Formats: sequence, C-alpha cells, structure tokens
Amino acid sequence: MSSPSHLQELTEEELRRRNARSRALGWFLGALVILFFVVTIAKLGGNVMNRPI
Repeated sequence: MSSPSHLQELTEEELRRRNARSRALGWFLGALVILFFVVTIAKLGGNVMNRPI
C-alpha cells in the first residue's frame, strides 16, 4: 500500500521539530491537569479526607 502522492516525506529537521512541539504540548496539558487538581483540592479544603464514608 503506497501513500497518496500529495503527501510528502518529512525531513529529519521537521520530524524533530514536530516531536518537540508534541512534547511541549504534552507537558503543558499535564501541568494544566495538575493545576486544576490543586485548585480543586484547595477549594474543597483540607478536611475533605476526614469525612465519613
């Protein structure tokens, strides 16, 4: 199965830059998840773990 003719192969530099962007986006999204978690815990307060089940 061959690739369509309108697609071109990426150069080594383009692949490296795309991987760097992907890693940066991953770190940003991970940091955003952690930030939301910390803000949620801060808003709930420290006693959220002391409630009866």
